Amino acid sequence: MIETRNLSLEAIEDLAMRALVAAGTSEKNARPLAVATAATEADGVSSHGLAYIPIYCEHVQCGKVDGQAVPIVTRPRPSVVKVDAATGFAHAAIDLGFAELIPLAKAQGIAALAIDNSYNCGVLGYHTHRLAQAGLLGIGFTNAPASIAPSGGAKPVVGTNPFSIAAAGENGEPLILIDQSASTIAKSEVMKRAREGRPIPVGWALDPEGNPTTDPNVGLKGSMSPSGGYKGVGVALMTELLAAAMTGATLGADASPFSGTAGGPPKTGQFFLAIDPVATSGGHFVDRLTRLVSIIHDQEGAHLPGDGRGAKRALAKVEGVNVNVAILDKISAIIA
Repeated sequence: MIETRNLSLEAIEDLAMRALVAAGTSEKNARPLAVATAATEADGVSSHGLAYIPIYCEHVQCGKVDGQAVPIVTRPRPSVVKVDAATGFAHAAIDLGFAELIPLAKAQGIAALAIDNSYNCGVLGYHTHRLAQAGLLGIGFTNAPASIAPSGGAKPVVGTNPFSIAAAGENGEPLILIDQSASTIAKSEVMKRAREGRPIPVGWALDPEGNPTTDPNVGLKGSMSPSGGYKGVGVALMTELLAAAMTGATLGADASPFSGTAGGPPKTGQFFLAIDPVATSGGHFVDRLTRLVSIIHDQEGAHLPGDGRGAKRALAKVEGVNVNVAILDKISAIIA
């Protein structure tokens, strides 16, 4: 049985912050990542929460990510924001980009943010959630090192490549938050099972020959199973076009892995679209969104993408989060 300890969200943020700074990250770069870590734990996505902090710290120390990076913001077109993450953490680059993207989208009706030379952005839905809280329809894409083979092939060429869409109601909280990878399950979940020495269900990953496997270590050497077969590959390619080709970032096939210390900075990318619903719907967006959500919730047992995370988030604010003690021990060793 896994031993856990209950921590408040404030304690989680503080722990993440101190570890990142101790590993050589500037406070300016560490803070956005620490805030996101606490939010991710609150949403119940523990695979991208504190469990990733030792990996982030290791990557700062080995040079896979520059903890002291200073992102560069430019405006190549009136409705386009460009951020060079300078091989630093994606979260700091996204923060700088959003500071310009949000008011720009409200002024123009629609605006885009392109980020290159970046790193793992964690839970993509965390970022689109923030756009929704600003009253915008938030759409996001991020590419990742290759881990999905093309249809008919066995060698990975594209990453799990998530996309996310967040739409908020009158209170500013997302009524719909779609956040899904192109694979059946996020690669981090397979990595988590490998660390814990537990098998994975059939359908999560394939061995190097393209056969199903229940061994997470074998799956990590092979490829992730695309969600919906060839349709999942299509989603991965769409995201690769937007997050890599459209931003000038490194293709997943050429990027170093987000795990381990080999390969140098992955230099992947993120692409966000922010749309002001008032500009496109004539003021009817919230009504239509609320109607759509109610039709679904009126069905017994039916739920929407984001419902689970929202419920966990509300509970975590009051009760805190149970965290694996083994992970806390690793983080404490970094701070010591």
